[in-house]
Amino acid sequence: MTSSELWTRATADRYDAEETEAFSAAVLGPTLAFLAELAGDGRALEFAIGTGRVGVPLREHGVPVVGIELSEHMAAVLRRKIDADTLPVVIGDMATTVVPGEFTLVYLLYNTITNLLTQDEQVECFCNAARHLAPGGRFVIELGVPPLRFLPPGQVAVPFDVSERHLGFDTFDLVEQLLVSHHFTRDDDGRYRRGNSRHRYAWPAELDLMARIAGLELERRVADWDGAPFAQDSAKHISVWRKPA
Repeated sequence: MTSSELWTRATADRYDAEETEAFSAAVLGPTLAFLAELAGDGRALEFAIGTGRVGVPLREHGVPVVGIELSEHMAAVLRRKIDADTLPVVIGDMATTVVPGEFTLVYLLYNTITNLLTQDEQVECFCNAARHLAPGGRFVIELGVPPLRFLPPGQVAVPFDVSERHLGFDTFDLVEQLLVSHHFTRDDDGRYRRGNSRHRYAWPAELDLMARIAGLELERRVADWDGAPFAQDSAKHISVWRKPA
């Protein structure tokens, strides 16, 4: 078992409703097109498949998908959408769990590599991706760039969402390279619900070194699913590493 924190039943049940933007056609359309092109005629493996936000529509687009998911509660929500024969899901962590067969694509989206709270575990995640890839296959990660430029001396918190129904901010431990995401969400009855989660942030260059340790080579890095160039002010990146043929 890795250090990732488990999603509870209550969190899993409301996940889709609270992530409406991530489920929108504007977000999913380019994401699915990007991943389907990389998968080609082969199979795709999604690490931390969650409730199937990407895996289910990617399977419906004709790409055979298998998932690994640590939280049984998240997997149960996915199972309401699609049966196990059509999209198999193995309960386990993404750093050590092995599923049968080879894949042309392994992908890990929505900042989820940061759920692994140590560098060793993140390296093992890359090694696990390489273990599942066929020669010439790709590993894709979607990850935000740590917003440390917004931290003046003495400040440890950075807001990432200030809206009518949600206040979110991250606090940083710069020594341990950890952050805690804090959420205050207003429910329909007007009361606020508080939640938080821990993450280990990583820079693109650190991920490239992890990939090299796993025997993978950086093939492409863009700023978003539409292929915009990754630049100095990019807030996130989509990185693609290739297993040599």
